[in-house]
Amino acid sequence: MPHPTPWRTELQAILRGIAGGFLFGIPLLYTVEVWAIGSATDPRWLLVVLGLTLLVVWLLTQVEGFRQTLALRPLEAILETIEAVGIGVLCAALALLLLRRITLATPLPEATGKLVFESVPFSLGVALARSTFQTKRSRDRRTTAPLSRRLTSPTLAKVRDTLVDLDATLIGAVLIGLSIAPTEEVPLVAASLPPLWLLLVMAASLVLSYTIVFASGFTDRTERLQRGLLLSPPTETLVAYVVALAVSAIMLVMFQQLSPSDPWQEWLSDILVLGLPASIGGAAGRILI
Repeated sequence: MPHPTPWRTELQAILRGIAGGFLFGIPLLYTVEVWAIGSATDPRWLLVVLGLTLLVVWLLTQVEGFRQTLALRPLEAILETIEAVGIGVLCAALALLLLRRITLATPLPEATGKLVFESVPFSLGVALARSTFQTKRSRDRRTTAPLSRRLTSPTLAKVRDTLVDLDATLIGAVLIGLSIAPTEEVPLVAASLPPLWLLLVMAASLVLSYTIVFASGFTDRTERLQRGLLLSPPTETLVAYVVALAVSAIMLVMFQQLSPSDPWQEWLSDILVLGLPASIGGAAGRILI
């Protein structure tokens, strides 16, 4: 098997960092208190927050980092720290724009404050990306008993693997979405999004899910293409997204955020908004099984 080219290795490292950043940063993104604090914070304090973020990420880079390199020289650690925080800031900016927490009409001081505070968990997620998802390769996936495995036909084995993937998607979506579904941020964000903007939310959910599972290098792409019935990455991504949307709908109804009397437009927008973190959680669940 040929070794990956340097540019592909670097791209996978960046995608790995983006995946970790969104997994860590999305929950805090749906927090109105952070929006308010960022909007009212003195610029000098924002510099302190940014400096502390750089310090913590630098400490994490000494033992973790989003690249596979296990040893870094001091200068390399500093450069990777700056890159990790830069990726975190970029991811936070894209997420804030996607959810319209920052728009062209947002005053610069308010936008900067939101961006600095929201970039903290994103940057930490970038730095912790490798260790967060590395357990997939360091342990074997739990399977059925040996006797059952011997008696299972290849078709039934593929069905079982597919059900395991869907189950992992469901669990991951619940773990990430459960802390967001009961809050008022979901209907608040959904109410601020124009109808066509929801297409961007859907596209972002699918792209991030695909990136985490297939493009970031967290899993063996060849191995994933040989297991289960969802043999195509686009097919697996779409089916997993449907599962995440179903989980989102159930959680919103369970926490009485949606009721049968609400218009279908509200149902659609709320489910798609919660479907973004749920799909990210579902993707993380599939690569950790």
